Amino acid sequence: MLGYIYGHHIRPKPLLRRAVREVREKCIAALEEGNKGVYKTVITNGSNKSSELVVEVKELAITQSGQVKVQYLSADYRNPEFRTRKGEALLKEVQGLLGDYLPLNEIEWYETNERHENIKKYLSAVTLNHYNLL
Repeated sequence: MLGYIYGHHIRPKPLLRRAVREVREKCIAALEEGNKGVYKTVITNGSNKSSELVVEVKELAITQSGQVKVQYLSADYRNPEFRTRKGEALLKEVQGLLGDYLPLNEIEWYETNERHENIKKYLSAVTLNHYNLL
């Protein structure tokens, strides 16, 4: 009898609490990850060859003058002749070319409002639906 009570009534509650806590932490982390977007520009080298540079950025802060402090996540040259560096070396090169701040109006931001609203609804549903079980 005690084994039944422990196995079906007492033990599932800590497991459920842990699962709900993990879901809440993941949802909060997704909400706090910040805005991400794409910045495109044309780069010309010394031999007058040019290529479009597409950079994925993450917003860190916005200045009053309309500049965005960014973190570079990935970069890609559209012209294969410019692909001499890859990975971290390419990101350092891009940071050297473009700097830490980019114009706010030239960055195409990913649409995250709908995704964030869905996460907020899910987060409140998890809290309300499982409150009685805890």
